[in-house]
Amino acid sequence: MYYNNLFSSIKIRGLEIKNRVVFPAMGTKMLNGDRYVTDQLIDYHVARAKGGNGLNFTEVCSVYSKSSPKNFLAISDDKYIPGMKKLTDAIHEAGGLAGAQLWLGGSAVLFFGDSTATAVLPSDFQAAPNNVIPGASKEVIKEAVEAFGTAAKRAVEAGFDTVEFHAGHNYTPHSFLSKAFNKRTDEYGGSLENRSRFLIECIESIRNNIPEDMPLFMRIDAFDDYLEDGLTIEEVIEFCKLAKNAGVDVVDVSRGNFSSAAIKYEVPPVDLPRGFNVDNATRIKNETGLVTVAVGRINDPKQADEIIESGKADMVVIGRGQLADPEFCNKAMRGETDSIIRCVGCNQGCYDGYVSEDVPFITCLRNPALGREKEYELRKTEKPKKVLIIGGGVAGLQAATTLKDRGHIPVICEASDSLGGQFVLAGAAPRKEEMKLAAIHMGKECEKAGIEIRLSTNVTSEVIKSINPDEIIVAVGSSPIKLNIPGSDLANVTNSHDVLAGKVKLEGNIVVVGGGLVGLEVAEYLSDKVEKITVVEMLNEVAKDLGQLRKICVMENLYKEGITTIANAKCVEIKENSVIIDKQGVLEEIPCDNIVVSIGSRSRDYKEIAQYCDENNIPYHIIGDAIKARRALNCIKEAVDVARQI
Repeated sequence: MYYNNLFSSIKIRGLEIKNRVVFPAMGTKMLNGDRYVTDQLIDYHVARAKGGNGLNFTEVCSVYSKSSPKNFLAISDDKYIPGMKKLTDAIHEAGGLAGAQLWLGGSAVLFFGDSTATAVLPSDFQAAPNNVIPGASKEVIKEAVEAFGTAAKRAVEAGFDTVEFHAGHNYTPHSFLSKAFNKRTDEYGGSLENRSRFLIECIESIRNNIPEDMPLFMRIDAFDDYLEDGLTIEEVIEFCKLAKNAGVDVVDVSRGNFSSAAIKYEVPPVDLPRGFNVDNATRIKNETGLVTVAVGRINDPKQADEIIESGKADMVVIGRGQLADPEFCNKAMRGETDSIIRCVGCNQGCYDGYVSEDVPFITCLRNPALGREKEYELRKTEKPKKVLIIGGGVAGLQAATTLKDRGHIPVICEASDSLGGQFVLAGAAPRKEEMKLAAIHMGKECEKAGIEIRLSTNVTSEVIKSINPDEIIVAVGSSPIKLNIPGSDLANVTNSHDVLAGKVKLEGNIVVVGGGLVGLEVAEYLSDKVEKITVVEMLNEVAKDLGQLRKICVMENLYKEGITTIANAKCVEIKENSVIIDKQGVLEEIPCDNIVVSIGSRSRDYKEIAQYCDENNIPYHIIGDAIKARRALNCIKEAVDVARQI
């Protein structure tokens, strides 16, 4: 299958785009701290352009100097043009097209730790108990409108093929458009026409500063989620008609805002259905006549092709799908769908990495080369080695494929009768099947590559001796920690792994001890199988180890399923029909029929392996949960790093 609809060209004004795939604006932190393009950012875009993508957009690019955070791209001054030109030249040389996303951040600039940036807002905003940011004066509005125009002019000079006006996600234009934020009583507030005025002036300013044959994209929200008095889709449609008359050619239909739980829609995790926003794009397309881009967990070429073929949208955004595999488009065009490395919506590297102060730039669980494209270029070995990999979880599988690609001879030994390890278990939890499929896919790719795999094989010194490896990678993973309290060995006590693996069947009232990610997944997994579930967590809140967006989704589902959570509670004793907890010094008894322990995992023992290697001078490397139980993101990166060093 070659997806002829997805990979057909489209012409908008004078711009012909070779296919219908858009690589969207996504924050990277791949800048130098002073708003300039870096070689790292260029390499990141070039990889996707070489990978066959149709149109690359920059991440948000500040247009107004007074409201330009330091760690974001800017096009608010002529001094940024040379760097932008270097970026567009590189994308063009790689066979792609480049678009600049023109951005005015609104209240978002207050949250990026840059006190020099001023927030442009429609109305007064309570930023802190003693800090009210005043709504923009008409003078500031005029400056902002002009800034969009001059930024567009610079984008043309820098060689961009198109520009996109960001009018969504709670940024300044969206805030003017939505009654949830706009409380003005002058000509920029009140009616939809008035609330649209600032945006229309910005669009006209942009249009007047770009060539007649250059298309103008606009990103919008389909409607406002979780906001009182927010935009309806009917209002958005009416605004889009005004925008079309002002010069917008293409509408990129997104969803979400950072002022509420709706932020989950901006970088939708695995918990949200694939293509959840497509129908909104279709309605806007049908009622406005604008060329329309669909957005929202579109991560499969068949899915994307059907969207185009059915007329639901004219183009699609494939963002994180191309973070996970920069060759997504080329592989799909060649009909090599099975070889695509799929995004699993974990958000661990792209969103959680972006908001974490400890992570220098975004990464990807499926693709540790993200942001390191030059550094991670494949280097074939000149001295092939036989490498024994002990453990067939995702870390071991990743190490094996990387070694094989480099020309080594990996051999995988897995103690169980299947590959994938705890990633397969995780896929048994509600809404996480894509993770299970990813782990299974990794195993199949190893088989396809001709890697020797030995299942049901416990590695002993005799096994190592028979294989006679040059080096060893220990990826034995971890196993569940057991409770060490009275009653923990009773027959009604089991662990999260056995529940998710389907080894035990539970009924009645259940207490889950441990309210981290796995404990909550078990609770959700059991919610339609048992009568009542109570989750007990010793920390001050449940879901503390989940990223922000996955946590929103999981907590909403716990509420929906009626699952009770108790924080600041330590399990101190288990009885045949109850659990005793210590809740901040007060003992309570919770009646139950079965108890599921989910208090974390501990690295499996590999002393015998290490001892044999030491005695026989065999170099060995420890990776993944064998070091310490952590996120799969860290384990897979370690696997690649070790495999690159051998």
